[in-house]
Amino acid sequence: MEYSRTIFEEYHIDEDVGFALPLPLEELPHPYDAWISIARNLPELIKNNQLRMEVEKLAMLSIDGLRGHRAQRLGHLVLGYITMAYVWGQGDGDIRKVLPSNIAVPYCKLSEKLGLPPILLYADCVLANWKKKDPSGNMDILFSFPGGDCGKGFFLVSLLVEIAAASAIKGSLSQDVHCSHSRLRLVYTGVIEVRRVYLIFFVCLFLEYVDPNLFFNVLRIYLSGWKCNPLLSEGLLYEGVWDTPKKFAGGSAAQSSIFQCFDVLLGIQHTVDPAAEFLQEMRTYMPPAHQSFLLSLKSRPSVREFVLSKGNAMLQETYDECVQAMVSLRNYHLKIVVKYILIPASRQSKAESSIEDLEAESRGTGGTNLMDFLKTVRGKTVNCLLKEH
Repeated sequence: MEYSRTIFEEYHIDEDVGFALPLPLEELPHPYDAWISIARNLPELIKNNQLRMEVEKLAMLSIDGLRGHRAQRLGHLVLGYITMAYVWGQGDGDIRKVLPSNIAVPYCKLSEKLGLPPILLYADCVLANWKKKDPSGNMDILFSFPGGDCGKGFFLVSLLVEIAAASAIKGSLSQDVHCSHSRLRLVYTGVIEVRRVYLIFFVCLFLEYVDPNLFFNVLRIYLSGWKCNPLLSEGLLYEGVWDTPKKFAGGSAAQSSIFQCFDVLLGIQHTVDPAAEFLQEMRTYMPPAHQSFLLSLKSRPSVREFVLSKGNAMLQETYDECVQAMVSLRNYHLKIVVKYILIPASRQSKAESSIEDLEAESRGTGGTNLMDFLKTVRGKTVNCLLKEH
């Protein structure tokens, strides 16, 4: 119990919501409420073609008044939304390649303070972008992009998966997590719960709120970054901060610590290929405390080696159940990518021009080729099944 009480302080992990930020702030004090006002009215401002004008009128603010981790995370979330909206505009190809200094300077300073890149991250739009809507526990997101409830369904499903993993994360922090069948069962229970929530809320929220065409043609635009993106091939210039444009990947599920956490725990290694390089890069888009947590898990004895060394059939069966659950999760992810990205991309390519367009459109918001990446990761997971050895 004493050990578990240090979870949030040391690694910024909460016993109830896991890697998600517990009870995010919804408001910032004056003068930062000007940022909040724009972020709250983003869809309307974009629709009326007023967003960029309102952003350019903002005063440049010091970040010194953002005191405390939750205020700083809200500031990063809000500036991330404003930045994505400013760059991509109405999503019609009218792109801004320079972020004005009145946003760029405080955004980069705040990012440096938090140890995060100055772009909208998974840690922002999923982990810190939520609130309890009523006493019964119903949840909502704080800020939205154009596309109606599309973003709500997309972000909340991801958040609920994060919360479902909390018990497994807590179990993984036990000093001897790798050294008993009961602790391995905890990990298994956590992975199964994540899979269960993934399925239930995919049906309840994704299919109700996330229209494939709206996701692909509207929401996805605002989640796209400026790395491996032909529309911003040189990157984005952060005025008043750097003299040359910088390239940062957009928000991606690969920036979630959950699946990398399970991979480390189970000894699923992604090495010496582009997928492994991408996963390693995505760690730098996680909050530093979560990066430290993954490193702490990596430094512990390998679950896989422990299971193999014991030669215990029950342990090996439980381990394989964990790995198989991970394979199942990655299969679901592939199906979502096909439904929400590949099929709409194929339709758009046929309606417009070439195979090159299809390849560009089917890249993830993080900049990687989605199908190649996900199939590689799934293959590495399948190869860890002990029954294959």
